[in-house]
Amino acid sequence: MKAFLILEDGTVFEGISIGAQKDVISEIVFNTSMTGYLEVLTDPSYAGQAVVMTYPLIGNYGICYEDMESARPWPDGYIVRELSRLPSNFRSQATIQDFLFKYDIPGIAGIDTRALTKLLREKGTMNGMITVNEAFDLHTILPRLKEYKTGKVVERVTCRETYVLPGTGRKVALLDLGAKQNIARSLNQRGCQVTVYPAHTTAEQILADNPDGIMLSNGPGDPKECVEIIEELKKLYRSDVPIFAICLGHQLMALANGADTHKMKYGHRGGNHPVKDLETGRVYISSQNHGYVVDTENMDKSVAEVAFVNVNDGTVEGLRYHDKNIFTVQFHPEACPGPQDSAYLFDRFLKMMEVTR
Repeated sequence: MKAFLILEDGTVFEGISIGAQKDVISEIVFNTSMTGYLEVLTDPSYAGQAVVMTYPLIGNYGICYEDMESARPWPDGYIVRELSRLPSNFRSQATIQDFLFKYDIPGIAGIDTRALTKLLREKGTMNGMITVNEAFDLHTILPRLKEYKTGKVVERVTCRETYVLPGTGRKVALLDLGAKQNIARSLNQRGCQVTVYPAHTTAEQILADNPDGIMLSNGPGDPKECVEIIEELKKLYRSDVPIFAICLGHQLMALANGADTHKMKYGHRGGNHPVKDLETGRVYISSQNHGYVVDTENMDKSVAEVAFVNVNDGTVEGLRYHDKNIFTVQFHPEACPGPQDSAYLFDRFLKMMEVTR
């Protein structure tokens, strides 16, 4: 069946329907990873967005449910150049089309994803609609596309109740803003007992459990929408408990301390982004998934300093807070899919907890 991708600038791409056959309006973003499409599909940070995979062949190793980064996929739609319909992998349990049907996610294959990606790079991220309706009317659709907002998506993706991953080491409180499972797993594998809290848990509730350290996770949407969470992070900042934050958590901690954030033209999404550690001069290849970035111009320089920068565009990739056991990064050291160059940051967090204790 034919399917169409309609962008808010009026551009229309025609392809073949994959997955659920329904209309969906979403923010259209692209990911440059060559592998790890299941981890991309199950990353909660994609809530409110439809993902374009720039690598031309997707689905060749099928679906292995063990590799999911959350209990379900989160993108509103999925867009690929060529879909492999016969996966070759002894671990495969399903095809991507089966997976999309199972979770009622519409998709489109057979379009020129290179042209689409170039368009999004030139004009910036745009809203779009995936539809199987061949009689679509641009005059009625385009105003709807321009009005679309992802809204407060953290509420959609966070856990509903607190739960614990047992461990014999340090007690870590993980605030789930849309956490990938490998964040908790990376801590748990290092012996930590990880208690995962819903996003709107108060600082008082977290501190009452006497954690050795606090982890702020990744998550979707505009960080400035998380007004109540930012207020709680101000309290956590004042607590002097060691804090390590990733992606959205990094942005929220910066907002809680006087910095600003802005939406990027097309964001960083993929597994090949170089970041530089300004202390050592070493460059790491990182996994990233964000459309917003921290501005430090208005931030009190006595509060924090830039610790990592993006080698490609110079944007802030991490902050080191002065007189506090807090550091935050924009990229993903838990990286599933990889690379795992920066996994050592979890070990740094453990050392912070040991020194503080």
